[in-house]
Amino acid sequence: MHPRVLTLTGLISLVIWSSLPKATAQTPFLPKPQPTSNSRMVSACVQLDGRCLFEITAPKTELSARLRSTQQNLIQISHNYFQSSDLDPSVQIRQTKDSKPVVVVNNQTLLTITDQDAKERQLDSLTLASQIARDLQQNLKRAKQERQPKFLAQEAKISGATGLLMIVGSWGLIKWRRRTKERKQETTYPTSTAIQALIKKLIQQQQQNLKEVQERLFQLAQVAIWGGGTLIILNRFPYTRALSAGILNVLQFPLRLSIIAVSTYVVVRLSYAIVDRFTSMLVDTGAGLNQETTKRLQLRVSTISGVTKSIATVVWIIIAILSAFMSLGVDVIPLLAGAGIVGVAISLASQNLIKDAINGFLIILEDQYALGDMIGVGNAMGLVENMNLRMTQIRDSEGRLITIPNSEIKIVANLSSRWSQADLIIPVGFHADIDQALNLIATVGLEMGQDSQWRKSILEPSQVLGIDHFGDRGVNVRVLIKTKPLKQWEVAREYRRRVKIALDKANMSIPFP
Repeated sequence: MHPRVLTLTGLISLVIWSSLPKATAQTPFLPKPQPTSNSRMVSACVQLDGRCLFEITAPKTELSARLRSTQQNLIQISHNYFQSSDLDPSVQIRQTKDSKPVVVVNNQTLLTITDQDAKERQLDSLTLASQIARDLQQNLKRAKQERQPKFLAQEAKISGATGLLMIVGSWGLIKWRRRTKERKQETTYPTSTAIQALIKKLIQQQQQNLKEVQERLFQLAQVAIWGGGTLIILNRFPYTRALSAGILNVLQFPLRLSIIAVSTYVVVRLSYAIVDRFTSMLVDTGAGLNQETTKRLQLRVSTISGVTKSIATVVWIIIAILSAFMSLGVDVIPLLAGAGIVGVAISLASQNLIKDAINGFLIILEDQYALGDMIGVGNAMGLVENMNLRMTQIRDSEGRLITIPNSEIKIVANLSSRWSQADLIIPVGFHADIDQALNLIATVGLEMGQDSQWRKSILEPSQVLGIDHFGDRGVNVRVLIKTKPLKQWEVAREYRRRVKIALDKANMSIPFP
């Protein structure tokens, strides 16, 4: 991965982590369901300045009313305490007529500890009341200290420094982004023109994917800097800490889903960049690749990289969906089991399609044939006109378009892979001088190989193998001419024409039935 991408990712993680105040895990605004022996019992936090002081438990239908009453009592108690000159609040535990402990603060009743409260925390009522009283005294004293001018002035300085860091960090990211856009890298490749063009295209795709990653990370970093910095500032003051906790509570699930979505997009784009980089390295260093035509090489590269990118995309999207369900508190084990059953059913119903896709991928990966090749499959022979992972279409000599599923292709004969060959039989009469005839046939091949019109199609000088066999009316001389792909028929026709003219001039007849 690019070092700048790693640096930016680390910066975003640090900002997001630092922007989450400790109160966020303790201060949900809504009642928080807790696992209990009685599913109708739920718990919720009583808050002060956005901090959870203690939890109360009640039946689901009664919790809202009890929470509202307790919260209002705490607001009134804290308001009176903050207005008074007392340094320490007076927190006492009294008992009702039915021996239930009551928490009283500065002679004002806060709440009565119920059996459900004690049972939920596996404590007796009096011990729980003492614990709540101790926490109340500490937090009320702390809240009063936080409202002192000296403390507020100190927090204002810290908030100002935080705001300044936000501005500097955002400005630095903008400058870094501009520098990366202005910087251009030029690379030369000591390969053929076709290979160089293909590698350049792959590197452009890689750079485009990295650019997309940097763009998304830049946007995420800006959101993290300004959003996280704002939450940090709000969390510094007692008057706005509840607002910070409320924002985090409201945005909790959307924020998680957004982070998962952006992370998935970034990882997918990085996967694309890695695939393009790996493919360009293979093209640049692969042996024999510069002998292939541009179309053939582009077909293989685009198909292999496309399939790899599709697989990576599906894998990351599945991981993102599972992560989203887990962040929402959904048990993914039953989902995985159900997905496995559905996957088995789909695979059984589409076995042929899966076989076609696998065999098609292997055909292109192993370069068995490509677009424009002349192939023979079973009884069908023709020019490959279209191919993908599912099927291959060939056009035969009569113009018929033959479609063959890739899973049905077991043995394929490629007549035009990299080079072709014209295999010729030249008949010569029995009464002719055979040595003169062989020299004449060889001379025709040499002259044709030196012809400006045909030497581009002929890769090597013709080979006169000699007398192949005796026929009914003469001897048959065999000749092999190595040509460029699909040029063997043109060369063979022209060679036969020239041999006929040469034999006629030498008064050598060609036998006929």
